[in-house]
Amino acid sequence: MDWLYLHMPISGVDLFWPGLVILGLGVGILGGFYGMGGAWMITPGLNILGFPMAFAIGTDIAHMAGKSIVSTIRHAKFGNVDYPLGIAMMLGTMAGFEVGAQIVMFLERIGKVDLYLRIIYLILLAFIFATVLLDYAKLKKKEKLAKEKGEQLDKLAGGVTWYKTLHKIKIPPVMTFKEAQIRVSLWLPMIVGFVTGVIAGLLGIGGGLIRMPALIYFVGCPTHVAVGTDLFEVMISGLYGTFTYTWKGRTELLAVFVMLIGAGVGAQFGAVATKYFKGIIIRVLFGSAVCIAALSIAQKLIARIYDIKWLDDVSTVTILGGLSILMIIIVAKAVAGMRKEVQMKKMGQA
Repeated sequence: MDWLYLHMPISGVDLFWPGLVILGLGVGILGGFYGMGGAWMITPGLNILGFPMAFAIGTDIAHMAGKSIVSTIRHAKFGNVDYPLGIAMMLGTMAGFEVGAQIVMFLERIGKVDLYLRIIYLILLAFIFATVLLDYAKLKKKEKLAKEKGEQLDKLAGGVTWYKTLHKIKIPPVMTFKEAQIRVSLWLPMIVGFVTGVIAGLLGIGGGLIRMPALIYFVGCPTHVAVGTDLFEVMISGLYGTFTYTWKGRTELLAVFVMLIGAGVGAQFGAVATKYFKGIIIRVLFGSAVCIAALSIAQKLIARIYDIKWLDDVSTVTILGGLSILMIIIVAKAVAGMRKEVQMKKMGQA
């Protein structure tokens, strides 16, 4: 079965290429749907398939940049991209990204990069998953109270509203972001960009893993605008990150090419699929994906610490299987929505 493996010339690793295609297609759909490069699943996925962590990060960022270009263009057609907001965040992201990348190089020199980054991943994913659950629970409570009063809850209402407190801080300059429908201090998106930029450079996730939730919970963006704006910022930071990691010799371009074959198709479909889901459902599915990634990383970590080889294989099945299930849910809902639109158009014409 040697034909199922490709030799990576830069890292010297032999990788199962169908796994790369599945990762590219699945994360293309999920990335276009959630508004992120999908690196938070690609990086551990590549590591699970056999890439050293530093190469997984660099390769993932290069793949993310190419795919995010396609997704951003698609979301822009739906009016989901707030360019001024994305540029404001980018100002902080660039500085943060380099800080994170330098930390990775330091950890690699002392031989602790794989262990420490997996632990950080787990902590971060657990925090995000808990936040999504809290958001869903609070929103359901608000809906119940509104129903008891005979009122209709605002469609843009959210459960977690930390951004309302942050909006009260009016440090000049204060700007209005039209697409996001918010007026805030320019420092707020810049600081969010810096923090997510550090995490992006440190974990190779493009910042999208926390930037989309941060846009919703800290900046106050509607979910669909957060998705499109995040992808725009991921595209810019991804291009910068690709340059940084390629310069450091940690990018495997052959793996990038293989993944982009599936990602090019998946990214467009994922962007279209957001039309057929409510904002809260997008966030719930996002939380499910985070949980899958965290479980897979935990299995991998335990397998390495206690030398349990079969658990290594289970971690691969977890991330690829979970990715496939979420992909099927999104595709099925999108196809059903498109069919309904076609039927309504035919009825209208009749």
